Amino acid sequence: MSKIILLIISLLFSTVVHSSGTNVFGIGVYDIKLDGSEKNQATDFRYEFRSDNSLLDIGPEEDNFFFLKPFFGVEYTSDSASYFLTGIYLEDNLGELFEGNKSKYYFTPSFGAGIYDDGSGKKLGNTLQFRTSFEVSYELKNKNRIGISFSHISNANLGDKNPGVEVLSFSYHIPY
Repeated sequence: MSKIILLIISLLFSTVVHSSGTNVFGIGVYDIKLDGSEKNQATDFRYEFRSDNSLLDIGPEEDNFFFLKPFFGVEYTSDSASYFLTGIYLEDNLGELFEGNKSKYYFTPSFGAGIYDDGSGKKLGNTLQFRTSFEVSYELKNKNRIGISFSHISNANLGDKNPGVEVLSFSYHIPY
């Protein structure tokens, strides 16, 4: 518990949290399996703060095509599992990526690490967990977005066991 409090305090006083960005609210299915082998399905609630400040620009200076940006997130399930994480993401307009013309569709992969407490939910084998996500979102007229994402959470074999979990969720993005 003290690790969680320390993580929250350090993030609240960092410049990342106070910069402009996007609030992402999500709801989904925790422990979704396509083969029917899920045992601990639960509802997943997610909040992410995505900063708009770039940590690293990848590509030629005149045409940077990837901007790695930081995020902070919290996930909570209906089985009382909680996950506090931070990481990096990049965002690309799918129209510019494939056709050279901007569209209303965005692709956002991300990678993060954080502290996991399984509550009464699925036992993931370690407190330290890593998450990879792939998200596609659509920009609405008011500049908010709706999206769908697929995430995988696992401990990268750092624990005694590593069952991992997949999360399929729908999200609503509010920029500011």
